[in-house]
Amino acid sequence: MAKGYILFTEKVLDQPLYDAYISKVVKTITDSGGRIIMVDDAPQVLEGNWHGSRTVILEWDSPQGARDWYDSPEYQAIIGERHASAEANAILLHGL
Repeated sequence: MAKGYILFTEKVLDQPLYDAYISKVVKTITDSGGRIIMVDDAPQVLEGNWHGSRTVILEWDSPQGARDWYDSPEYQAIIGERHASAEANAILLHGL
């Protein structure tokens, strides 16, 4: 079965508010069966333009698990804190 990944690129605008969001979001990820694969505050751009200074990759056992987390009431209750503290892009990826 294909894994599911969510990739965020973020430009943090309000670090204290973003830190408060992080303190809450980790539990929603792990409680849903997700894993934090990588957080990089200094990605090396090899081609093109990259958004923000922070890149995050999260993993679930399936793409549906990733989508279920994103749409969950627990995550939706705090997503506004990320929107208020950072400019972000988010994509769902289907692994092999």
